[in-house]
Amino acid sequence: MMQVKVFCYDKCGTCRNAIKWLKAHEVEITDNVPLFDTPPSAKELAKLLSDSGLAIKKFFNTSGDVYKEMNLKDKLPGMSEEQMLDLLASNGRLIKRPIVTDGHKVTVGFKEPEFEEAWAKG
Repeated sequence: MMQVKVFCYDKCGTCRNAIKWLKAHEVEITDNVPLFDTPPSAKELAKLLSDSGLAIKKFFNTSGDVYKEMNLKDKLPGMSEEQMLDLLASNGRLIKRPIVTDGHKVTVGFKEPEFEEAWAKG
């Protein structure tokens, strides 16, 4: 059985749908990390970013209030990757959720086709 670690927020509908999908496809969640209480460190985020193959901007919750309040749409282009990772690590509300990883592969957010490709047994 595939095992994954999920960074999520329990009250988030998208996170609940992702977890429901994983369980329905017999993916074992070994660690459910509450993103707002214990956001991943900058070092952990750097590994997730590297494993995901995604642009760092994909890790930001661009529709969230904190993102908007901090005016990050205008600030991010002038920041280094290191500054962005530190910013994400400083506030779990800035991180797009859920993040799912098996230690090698990473998905950010929940879209069924992406989950199908990454986490369905094939």
